[in-house]
Amino acid sequence: MKKIFHFLLTSIVLGSVVSCASGSRGSAGGEVTGVSGTSWAEPTPYGMVLVSRGSVKMGPSKADSLWNLRADARGVSVDAFWMDETEITNSKYKQFVHWVRDSIIRERLADPAYGGNEEFKIEEDRDGNPVTPHLNWNKPIPWRNANEDERRAIESVYRINPITGVHELDHEQLNYRYEVYNHTEAARRKNRTNAERREYNTDRPTPTTNPMISKDTAFVNDEGEIIRQTITRSLTGPYDFLNTYIVNVYPDTTAWINDFDNAYNEPYTRLYFSHGGYNDYPVVGVSWEQANAFANWRTDFLRRSLGREGVYIEPYRLPTEAEWEYAARAGNSDNIYPWEGDLPLTEDKGCFYANFKPQEGNYVQDGQLITSKVGTYSPNDFGLYDMAGNVSEWTSTAYTESVSKLTSDLNPEYRYDAAKEDPYRMKRKIVRGGSWKDVAHNIRSDIRMWEYQNEQRSYIGFRCVRSQIGFAKGTKAK
Repeated sequence: MKKIFHFLLTSIVLGSVVSCASGSRGSAGGEVTGVSGTSWAEPTPYGMVLVSRGSVKMGPSKADSLWNLRADARGVSVDAFWMDETEITNSKYKQFVHWVRDSIIRERLADPAYGGNEEFKIEEDRDGNPVTPHLNWNKPIPWRNANEDERRAIESVYRINPITGVHELDHEQLNYRYEVYNHTEAARRKNRTNAERREYNTDRPTPTTNPMISKDTAFVNDEGEIIRQTITRSLTGPYDFLNTYIVNVYPDTTAWINDFDNAYNEPYTRLYFSHGGYNDYPVVGVSWEQANAFANWRTDFLRRSLGREGVYIEPYRLPTEAEWEYAARAGNSDNIYPWEGDLPLTEDKGCFYANFKPQEGNYVQDGQLITSKVGTYSPNDFGLYDMAGNVSEWTSTAYTESVSKLTSDLNPEYRYDAAKEDPYRMKRKIVRGGSWKDVAHNIRSDIRMWEYQNEQRSYIGFRCVRSQIGFAKGTKAK
């Protein structure tokens, strides 16, 4: 009897430390049947098409000495993702610019210096409990019937052009602040806060010092200048992987002049982004940094519309280089363009498949002079338009000469968040697809080009992707 009592007591003591079978009848024991989870069908994001998971021989499969092109194709596989069927247009990017403008106006309408209307900022919930202060987007801006203070707040984001006298947006004020949590770095074993979980090899001692991390931060100083810093310090906690960015979002409309010496492109500088006739043309003059800011805003803008706590969506982002090439070639390793064959036009009818420069000095043979409306030419087999020509497109992938050797063959991606102090060559990002100013060779889907992440060009735009939330059935053995 004593032995039985001792066994029961031991079980109870151990159970208080480790685990003890207790609770409802269903949890008392039996066969393991698994725990159910919640899943949902993801609707098609607006203006996107689904690119199913697959593989492709990435890169050129044939060498070309004329273009100094090496044959370095290698097989890679990517998971399914949604992709914009067209490049981001001026119209869609204007929505971002206007949102930033309106957010600044709302902040100022709530500022005591401009009358302090508390209805434009929410600081308490319905029960009177304090919440993180945020803008009230349900309160309309009084564009027409503003009082004196409200008019000052609205007009504060505009200026009178000293030369033309035109009432216009003050582009310098249109700054967008956002935060990005670096899940990749936070998940690395070397960055775990629990030292015992950083080193699994029991022949080695447990690390006694915290790892060093790099964290991007940004703020606006008293002179209104954006100050970017990269802080390197000892790991203190999860907030060390939260990076802050402030980006001026207005496109560089002067790119049309700066990209082409001794050319009369002033009308494009004045009208390409502002005139409604160009609404459906791809936005240009947008840097890699601005494209990332747009993707972050687009994600946040969608989340706001859902209106429910705990709803998770995969973020909008720039495509990786591998995703872009797989999508452009429609998963076909034999395609060097987004269509079948080795020419950007039909041999028999002379119809063009893309907007590029067919001959030296002849931009208009394909029917266009500069960019064309998105979707002017036929889509590829995945339903994607303008994956060759029109504008080159930013990818998320950092450029280095050996990038192909550095990346995995499973969802390959090389990411490098360059610090402000880094050499300029470390701030190169891969662009793909060629543009309206490029010859046929440069609009091929299997070659990479690069540009500096802060450059704004009249021939570079972008489109977004989102990883698909969903699961495919496996292939059955026959």
